[in-house]
Amino acid sequence: MLANSSVFANEFLDSLEFRHGIAFYHDLKYPADFKHFDYVNPHAPKGGTWVESTQTNFNSLAPSGRYGTTAPGAYWLTHDRLLERAGDESSAFYGRLADALAVTPNRRTIVFRIHPLARWDDGMRITSNDVAFSIAFRKSDLEGQIFYAFIERVEEIDDRHVALHLRERLAPGDIITLQWTPILPAHYWSKHDPTKVTMQIPIGSGPYRIRSVKQGRYVEYERVKNYWGRDIPAVRGRYNFDVLRYEVYRDATVVREALRKGLIDAWTEEDFRYWHNAYNTPAVEKGWLKKTRRNYGMEVGIRRIITFNLRKFKFTDRRVRQALTLALNFEWWNQTLQFGYGARAHSYWQDTELAAVGLPSEDEMVFLAEYRDQLPTELFTQPFRFSKVNTQAKHRANMEKARKLLDEAGWTIRNGKLRSKDNEHFEIEFISQNSEDKRLLLPYFKQLAQLGITAKIRLMESSQYINRLRKFEFDAMVQDSTLIMPPILELKAFFHTESAITPLSRNPGGISHPVVDVLVEKAILAETMQDVVAACRALDRVLLWEYFQLPLDSVAQPRTVFWDKFGRPDFEPKIWPPFPDGWWYDPEKAARIKMGNLQQ
Repeated sequence: MLANSSVFANEFLDSLEFRHGIAFYHDLKYPADFKHFDYVNPHAPKGGTWVESTQTNFNSLAPSGRYGTTAPGAYWLTHDRLLERAGDESSAFYGRLADALAVTPNRRTIVFRIHPLARWDDGMRITSNDVAFSIAFRKSDLEGQIFYAFIERVEEIDDRHVALHLRERLAPGDIITLQWTPILPAHYWSKHDPTKVTMQIPIGSGPYRIRSVKQGRYVEYERVKNYWGRDIPAVRGRYNFDVLRYEVYRDATVVREALRKGLIDAWTEEDFRYWHNAYNTPAVEKGWLKKTRRNYGMEVGIRRIITFNLRKFKFTDRRVRQALTLALNFEWWNQTLQFGYGARAHSYWQDTELAAVGLPSEDEMVFLAEYRDQLPTELFTQPFRFSKVNTQAKHRANMEKARKLLDEAGWTIRNGKLRSKDNEHFEIEFISQNSEDKRLLLPYFKQLAQLGITAKIRLMESSQYINRLRKFEFDAMVQDSTLIMPPILELKAFFHTESAITPLSRNPGGISHPVVDVLVEKAILAETMQDVVAACRALDRVLLWEYFQLPLDSVAQPRTVFWDKFGRPDFEPKIWPPFPDGWWYDPEKAARIKMGNLQQ
């Protein structure tokens, strides 16, 4: 612990090597004197308006969603963060609110130096006290105690320098968490309750401020023309629109109609049915309304996955879970319900270097060899791949194999019903609060019926659904299994025993396996990209070969429909493109769009 004396504080700071950014597993791409990211247009013109839809029925402008729902963009657009993640590097972060940072040799303390120009909207300087206040606030609720548990204490060295003393060595997930953390003005929120629902516009520090807002209807932001950080390298070329407006549309069908009428500027379509045929309009034919696939490699994983409650006896046998997997005809489901747009997820982080391919490598075997007797034999002898069902004969073969596996596990068909040795009928109740799950699951139910399994779906309102999850009272569910790349931050939340016993975690099915726990810890603590890749590939294999869940389609490039009245940078980075904050309004493009001529 530092002494209070400024002499000792100065000696401590002088002993550190401050840098303009930090990267894990590789060197920083951009040098200390870089002017802007390569994937932005530093000369992008300012002006115009961007209108976007939101399905968030907000009722508050407070930084906490504990008792209310915060307006979209309220703290991402109006408050700066200490760091900015580079969109064209796998794990690099550069100074934003902090113009430099330093890590002690033992990697147990990280010190941020606040930019000397950083100011709040009211003109007051942003200081280390604001950082300390923000982290203390985030740690004041249960969720924050989990995500910020890596911080043991915060020390305000002086007005510009703040030290975060960590419980363990600095890990990538720690920096990712800090990169998402908006810094709040302590002098404002110490006089207001940040958890209280309020529509009073707060003080900010970011490139935008709230201009007008109507609860549950819209929130509109205006560009701060004298924004303190407009020329820092991580910001230059971004935040080009004079006005950003979020219109609340609770129903996606209404959003699509609003887009076609030009009431909003863009919509990212997640329903393949509508992407396929809902935009065959005159505006598309004229080239005014465009469809595009965007990069967003920061998000990986499985878009939809069937999760079984592994706490239930009927799902404890791996052979049963494998049989349930074989019963799904993904190719038919994808072609019939998704027009063939989906791609089967054969990995928990498909299309990345972390995905398991072929047989285990030597690097993977370093992690796996000693646990051979706790893992399926196939993991070491066969590459994992879900079988492709492109003919009825192939599907029949899968069903026959499923029946054999169920029989080996002690489940046999008697009087048309699959029953255990104790005559328990195999039934699966899926819980859901999304009616779309019916469309997804009903074809699967028909396949399960051929195995003698009775499956049904129970739609329920939010409070009942959450209560069932809290008590682990369900058989199965469909969930999103998307992770942020690299997935280090979220591995425990998705797959570790700690999350299996935590109600309402990202691991509702209760995945709990000693080898999985070890591999998660190895991946989190890895200090080289080689070890990260090896640990994640080994973990991928274990998760797949144990059939804990039934992966459906993998995360894919976002599908966006937009009115072509904007300029865009020359290229998109693969990891995190600046959308829409790297775009700009183009009056010449906008002038050629005649909304009254759309029916001609």
